[in-house]
Amino acid sequence: YHNGSEVFNLPESNYRQRIVNIFGAKTNEKLVPVNEETEVVKISGFVGKPEYAKKTRGEQFFFVNDRFIKSAYLNHAISSAFEGLLKDNTHPSYFLNLTVDPQTIDINIHPTKTEIKFDDEHTLYAILRASVKHSLGQFNIAPVLDFDRDANLDTPYEYKDKHHPNVPNIEVDRSFNPFQEKQVSGKQTTFLKKQTLANWDSLYVGLESKGTQTQQDFTSVQFESEEQTGSIFKDSNQVETKQTTFQIQNKYIISTIKSGMLVIDQYRAHQRVLYEDFLQHITVKESMSQQLLFPVQLHFPPQEIEILRQVKEDLEHTGFLFSNFTNDGIEISGVPVHVPESEVSVILEQLISDIENEVPDSNFSPTDLLAKSMAKSLAVKSGQSLSVTEQEHLVNSLFGCKEPNMSPTNKSTFVTLSVDELDKKFI
Repeated sequence: YHNGSEVFNLPESNYRQRIVNIFGAKTNEKLVPVNEETEVVKISGFVGKPEYAKKTRGEQFFFVNDRFIKSAYLNHAISSAFEGLLKDNTHPSYFLNLTVDPQTIDINIHPTKTEIKFDDEHTLYAILRASVKHSLGQFNIAPVLDFDRDANLDTPYEYKDKHHPNVPNIEVDRSFNPFQEKQVSGKQTTFLKKQTLANWDSLYVGLESKGTQTQQDFTSVQFESEEQTGSIFKDSNQVETKQTTFQIQNKYIISTIKSGMLVIDQYRAHQRVLYEDFLQHITVKESMSQQLLFPVQLHFPPQEIEILRQVKEDLEHTGFLFSNFTNDGIEISGVPVHVPESEVSVILEQLISDIENEVPDSNFSPTDLLAKSMAKSLAVKSGQSLSVTEQEHLVNSLFGCKEPNMSPTNKSTFVTLSVDELDKKFI
C-alpha cells in the first residue's frame, strides 16, 4: 500500500504471472521464454522483445540460486545476444534465474551480497549469451535477411527435423516442345508461328532522299540566344552575410569573439536553454500545449504510475494533458509545443528513472528535478547535425539564459580560447 491505496496484490502464482502482476498486464506480450540446462548452469526465465527495450535499466533481474544479484559481466552477455536488434541507448529487459553448484560461487565478496564471484565466468557468459540468442531466434524475434520471406510458410521450430512420410512426386513431360505443331481432334494446331517479313528491305525505301532534304533544311536554321537577365533581388550595395558559427564533429559549436573563440558543447548548452524554459513554465504555471489527433496510451508498472501521479500537476504546467489515469497506464491527449509525439514515452521513462534514483536531501525539489529530466531527454544529442541557423539560434538562446556557463548538472557548457592561447600552440 502507498498513501492508503493498494499498489501490489501478489497472490501465489507461476513466475510469468508474478512478473505480469508487478510490471503490468501489458508485460505479458513482451516476454520471450528462455530455458537451457547444461552441466554448468540451468537457465530459466524470460527476456523482453527488442522493440520494447527501454532507455533505463529498471527491468533487469538476475537470480542465482534464488538470490538476487547484480553482475555487469553477465549483463554484457545479454547485451551481446541482443546485438543488432536494439536501438541506440536502449537496454533489454530480462528476468532470469540461474541455478549453479553452490560450491562454484563465492557470495562473500560484497557486504550486501548482491555481487558474487563465479569459478568459471567465461563458460557461464558463453552459455548465457547463446541461450538468449537461441530463444530470440526460436521465437522469430531476430530479423532475417530475406525481406520477401512469408513467415506463414516457415516450418515450425519443433517440426524442423521431422520428415513427412508421403512426399508428393513432381512429374514433368521433358519431351514437350511448344514450337512443334500438334494434331488435336483431327485439326492442325500451331502453338507458335513466327512472322517473317519477306520484303524487309522495303522499309528503307525513300530514306536516302528524305535524309538529303533534312540536311538541306538544317542549313537555314537559326538558333535564338537566351537573354541574360540579372536577379531582381540583387542589390549592388548588398553585402554577403558571413557565417559566424561552425560545427565540429556534430558535437561542438565554434563561435568567434573579439578575444578569440568559444567552443560550445551543443548538448549541455541546449540542456541549459530547455531547463530554464521548463522551470519558468512550471513556476508560472502557464504553458503552451498542442492537442494530439489520437491520444497516446502508455503502460507502466503500478509503482511507476504512482510516481507519475505525484508529478502530474507539474507535468501539466509544462504542457502535458492527461485524459485518463489507471492502475497500469495513462492516456495523454496533449504534449508541450515542440515535443514530438514519439518522444513522450522516452521523456516519462527518463523522468521516472531520475526520480527513483534521486536521493532526497535539503535541496531536493520535484519541480527542479522535472525540469532537469525533461531537458536531458529533449536536448539535441552529440552527433546531431545542426544547420547554421540552428547553431546561431542555440548560441543566442544560451547567452540569453541566467546562467549560460553551466548545464543543469553543473558542468561547463563552453570554454574560451584566446588568441594568445592559440598563438602558443604554434610556438
